Amino acid sequence: MKPFARKPLAAACGAIIVAAVLASAPLRAEQENFDACGNVFEDSKELRETASARGSHWRDARAANPRAWKRFKILGFNDFHGALQRRTLSGRPVGGADVLAAYLGSAAAESRNGALIVHAGDHVGATPPISALLQDEPSICFLNVLANEYCGAGGRAEEKCNIVGTLGNHEFDEGVDEMLRLIEGGNHADGPFLEPEYGGADFPYVNANVIREDSGETVIPPYVIRRVDGMPVGVIGIVLKTTPTIVTPEGVAGLDFLDEAESINRYVKELRAQGVRAIVVTIHQGTSQTSFTGDTPEQPVELGADIGPIVKALDDEVDIVVTGHYHQFTNALMANANGKPILVTQAFANGTAYADIDVAIDPASKDIVEKSAAVVTTWADTGPGLAPDQQVAALVAAAAETVQPLVERVIATAAGSIGRSESAAGESALGNLIANAQRAAMGTDIALMNPGGIRADIASGEVTWGELFAVQPFGNDLVRMELTGQQIVDVLNQQWAPPQTFARVLKTSGITYTWDGKGTAAIADNEVIAASVLVNGELLNLSGTYSVTVNSFLASGGDNFTVFRQGTNRVVGPVDLDALVDHVQALPQPFAAAIEGRIQRAN
Repeated sequence: MKPFARKPLAAACGAIIVAAVLASAPLRAEQENFDACGNVFEDSKELRETASARGSHWRDARAANPRAWKRFKILGFNDFHGALQRRTLSGRPVGGADVLAAYLGSAAAESRNGALIVHAGDHVGATPPISALLQDEPSICFLNVLANEYCGAGGRAEEKCNIVGTLGNHEFDEGVDEMLRLIEGGNHADGPFLEPEYGGADFPYVNANVIREDSGETVIPPYVIRRVDGMPVGVIGIVLKTTPTIVTPEGVAGLDFLDEAESINRYVKELRAQGVRAIVVTIHQGTSQTSFTGDTPEQPVELGADIGPIVKALDDEVDIVVTGHYHQFTNALMANANGKPILVTQAFANGTAYADIDVAIDPASKDIVEKSAAVVTTWADTGPGLAPDQQVAALVAAAAETVQPLVERVIATAAGSIGRSESAAGESALGNLIANAQRAAMGTDIALMNPGGIRADIASGEVTWGELFAVQPFGNDLVRMELTGQQIVDVLNQQWAPPQTFARVLKTSGITYTWDGKGTAAIADNEVIAASVLVNGELLNLSGTYSVTVNSFLASGGDNFTVFRQGTNRVVGPVDLDALVDHVQALPQPFAAAIEGRIQRAN
């Protein structure tokens, strides 16, 4: 495995434009402290320092002759989301594709037998304009630059390819066909962008639990086998089985999303039959691990949230699980149901960190006999960050130059910062602004906006098109529909109803209400107080009919809001971003937004 013996830039991506653009792209000063559900979480320089401590060390006491062991690294990252440019954390520059590449290259060079780069999904989707306006092709091209000469070589040589990726829910944002185009190549209808013919990913994507309903076959290969100094290593890919509830349903029509652990175990058996004992899982699912106060523990711990039950159910042959989706930090040994310690990692998000996993394989058993990890932050002002990868930097600069004229166009001026942070009831200033924009665009009684679709805050001062794009990057159409008063109450109650595992409080315009938590910790106990619901100041009539604006994601039942599917007399309107741009331009300048008490909470 030779990690950074690269193809020439022309063979990787963007040769025509990149060759002419060598200036550094501007820094994007933005700190991402939001998880996969849009909730604020703690992130700081101190937490990053804690995460960088190497721990979770495990060694098989039965294995002998350690001098013969084959040592290498697995370098795991997750939830890149097209973060090609740098951002800031605790006042320090961090991340950026060129900086991440420098860290990965340095770590690989330190490894006796090289390194296998593994990403755990959401590499694309919910991306900033520098990637999204070019259909996320630059984000794939970034990894192509890192691919070694064995990637795409075919045959046994392919087993030395140094990168493997899997699918996240955001890979399905524009449907399975666009997901496959990004992987397999071919120009988008709006292309070409950075190269005359987009060639797709030079490295493999794997997924074992997304199958076509008509054939029962996986959409892409379920796993690959890689070789480290002759030793086989299996890598199985998985996406969270609830993906259809958090993407536009039309995008996953005709697909089944199977149980994660069952799918992994099914293909573990296939790998074992081929003599593969060292098995790595890359999964787009995770947890919010409690931060450590010192070195990561070397004894197995219990991981909760979504990943815990999956790890508990895994086959004993699984050694390492690289996770994502939560945008947070994980570095722990967790025992499966049989007591086998499995190393589980997650490296925050947006290219600001990677999991540096040391691994040893015993040639006698061909199994992993030693493993440990550190989650390393990719600071741009120290270490490898001081020497960013120049090929990647040129690619990023080319993409930035291509989108710059549109991104930097000033739209309006904000009197102060307008954020996603929610009140105790779930209302946010930015949510109010967006809901107002959507209601105005469609001329309806009510507008409702999903919180997960709001991806960035608006800073005080001049507001550019690019900043508004970062707020609403999905390109959803607005949909006008009619719902009865009872259906409106029903959809509001779906904010807490199973299968929701956390409150998804919709952002509102034209409607106010109070919800009752009943003083319990159970999310399902929450409900709207029907008598409190007002539409434009008048009591809601349960048997009346109201016009409602939502985006196309919600209109098709996304985020488990299935009542929206019952809406009648549908009319499709403009793209949500266009509505926001038009609205803020039309407001008195400088414009403002605030939490107004549209949503109240009792108990």
